[in-house]
Amino acid sequence: MPVSDGTTKTVLTLKQRPHVPLEAEVLTPDVIAALGHDELRALPVVLGKRQYRLDDFFDVEGPGSDDLEIRGDVGRVKWIGRGMTRGRIAIAGNAGMHLGAYMKGGTIEVTGNASDWIGAEMRGGMIRIGGDAGGQIGAAYRGSLSGMNGGTILIEGSAGIEVGMRMRRGIIAVKGRVRDFAGLQMKGGTIVLMGGAEIRTGAWMVRGTIVALTPIRLLPTFSYACAYNPAYLRLYAKHLQSFGFCIPFEVDRGSYQRYTGDTSVPGKGEILLWRQRDS
Repeated sequence: MPVSDGTTKTVLTLKQRPHVPLEAEVLTPDVIAALGHDELRALPVVLGKRQYRLDDFFDVEGPGSDDLEIRGDVGRVKWIGRGMTRGRIAIAGNAGMHLGAYMKGGTIEVTGNASDWIGAEMRGGMIRIGGDAGGQIGAAYRGSLSGMNGGTILIEGSAGIEVGMRMRRGIIAVKGRVRDFAGLQMKGGTIVLMGGAEIRTGAWMVRGTIVALTPIRLLPTFSYACAYNPAYLRLYAKHLQSFGFCIPFEVDRGSYQRYTGDTSVPGKGEILLWRQRDS
């Protein structure tokens, strides 16, 4: 029986988009890496109340490996990359709910859009979405006290509600506009809003940093503190610049207006609003 040596690639091609969400938490390098071709094809997936084989929905190429490529619109396939600790998942198309939930390491890349709960309660690794994303990115599940606690999530397009809800550590950067409640009950970490946000940004924020590169509407429970250029932003800028996410930090270009809150909690978080220097 062939076993992956870590140098091959596993390719799954969706045969037909399922009519209801397909639960496929087995699609992670941790599960498939040591499997042969026949074992891989027989992995269990769940559609509704019935269990099926992976090859009922996907054409399978190669044995298992740490490098998994998924082709097709898997926008109705849930839990891809759940709890993964290593390897790489590349999705050529859209991705479904709970992508990279509980993730601890490795990389997930999506060329299209992704649904809700990307990287929910993740602890490490990186997720990059080439299109738009849904809500609750890096958030805590309902009833849980802690959301994202490490890692990086990059969104090239827009995003939905409650981005970074209850997150503790890590970085979330979104190029497009995000919807309401970004940083809701945030406890740490950094959210970079490059395209602005709707309302209630940082509501009930305890700690952490939200960086906004375009004007946003602040809650009245955030108070102006000062204007400055945080030294630590240089580190974030260098990290994100390698992925095409540029954060200004040079003094000659402008400064950040620092607001603290949310005083209704009370909280010690900060929202940094970029203000470009007048030429």
